[in-house]
Amino acid sequence: MTPPSPPPASPRLTVTPMTGAADAAAFKQLNEEWITRIFALEPADRLLLDDPQTEIVDRGGQVLIARDGEEIVGCVALNPAPGGVYELSKMSVVPARRGQGVGRVIILAAIEYARSLGATALFLGSSTKLANAVRLYESVGFSHVPLDQLGPLPYRRADVFMRYDLGGT
Repeated sequence: MTPPSPPPASPRLTVTPMTGAADAAAFKQLNEEWITRIFALEPADRLLLDDPQTEIVDRGGQVLIARDGEEIVGCVALNPAPGGVYELSKMSVVPARRGQGVGRVIILAAIEYARSLGATALFLGSSTKLANAVRLYESVGFSHVPLDQLGPLPYRRADVFMRYDLGGT
């Protein structure tokens, strides 16, 4: 017997830029949950999670927060890199909403937001331990690339490297 499909993401789901300390705290909490459950926090994690306003937004990137109504259900960061490229980073969905399409909504919103920033491409470092996330990235058009095409990444856990070309803006 085939299990039922997960329910679609709520039509009330919105993805908008971080708007203050409560959003920054949620961004930190959501990411610390999955990172510490599977890996360990690394110095680069702490830098971004402790002060996303300074380390991401003030440098020309953005933290996007997904809400279902008023409830925060996920997040992602667009961290600027040289040459109009952004790192898709720190994507997380609350455990109770995983497998319901929230991550797809977040990634698609991040791609559109990156376009609005004038990005030429997105890249990410992930892990084979995050197989569902890697499949999601593949399904929206990210391609596997060798690390040397991205440059150094600050995470020891990263062993999957992907890129999404935006085709110029």
